[in-house]
Order: sequence, then C-alpha cells, then structure tokens
Amino acid sequence: MQTYVALLYSIILGEGRRLVMADLKAMAEDLGLKNTRTLVATGNLVFEAPATDIADLEQRLEAAFEKTFGRHVDIVVRGAEDWLKLASGNPFPADSAEAGDQVAVRVMRKPAPVEAVKGLQAYAREDEKVTSVGGDIWVVFSRERPSSRLLAAMNHKRMGTGTSRNWNTVRRLAEMLG
Repeated sequence: MQTYVALLYSIILGEGRRLVMADLKAMAEDLGLKNTRTLVATGNLVFEAPATDIADLEQRLEAAFEKTFGRHVDIVVRGAEDWLKLASGNPFPADSAEAGDQVAVRVMRKPAPVEAVKGLQAYAREDEKVTSVGGDIWVVFSRERPSSRLLAAMNHKRMGTGTSRNWNTVRRLAEMLG
C-alpha cells in the first residue's frame, strides 16, 4: 500500500451547497481506498491504496465524485513522497514562518508552463513574490492588501489544471504523512 494526497479544486456543489468532508471520506472508502482521512473542510484527502498510476487515481476519484455529488471537480493527486518533497521545497521559508496563510502553492497536475509562470510577475504587487518549483507555482501574497491580481492570473486556462493550498495546509498534510 502507498499513501496519497488528493486535493479537490472546489468543494462547492451548487448554490448554497458545500461538500461535507465525511461524505468525501465515505466516497473514497466506497472506491476501496483505505485509512482515509481529511484535513480541514477544504477538500484535502489522505488515503492508502495499492501503488498505481497517479492519472488513473485522479480519473477514478473524479468519476466517483461526479457520480456521488452530481458535479465534476478536478482532483490533483500526489504520492506521499512527492508531497513531502513539495513541502520541503518551499522557496519562501521565512515568509511561511511569519505568515503561513499568506504563502500558497498551486499544485499542478502537469508542470505549469515556464513562460506562463514568468508572465505572472506582471500581476505581482511590490510586496508579492512568485516562483515555480518542480512545475508547481509558489506565491507570497501581499499582507497589506486583501485581494491580489495573482490569484485570478493563476487560472486553469493560463496555467493548466491545479489547485492552491496555503502553507499551513501544505505543512499539516505533510505532518499527516509522517
């Protein structure tokens, strides 16, 4: 058995309906996934399954999600080793220690296009940072302004399929993996 992390792009099921993590866990268990557990109510799932192709796991989870909840949601899966590598590769450790909720990573299904990531610099404010590590996009958001143009610029159309998690969530998922 191997341990995996699955990240849902969205947990909004429709107007006024949000996904309950107990329901997500039950869906995963119905797929035969073992030792399923969730972290906070934002679509983070840790589970065990026989070693298999990541794309196959993503497709199985997405199909089960659509069948169970009536809506397609992109799901990005990483093996435990890859998740721990992602967490240890945080390019902004000082910013993360100071304000872990202001540092985020967009975890990509396929590496983000290098030129597209470079293009994000145009959206970054003076006190914001953006870089790519291993094809994932790391960002330090402004502490002074509540909204950032970077968030909108890191969309599926420009970057490809991915989903963002703040440093606090990345770290806690890594802790769950041991």
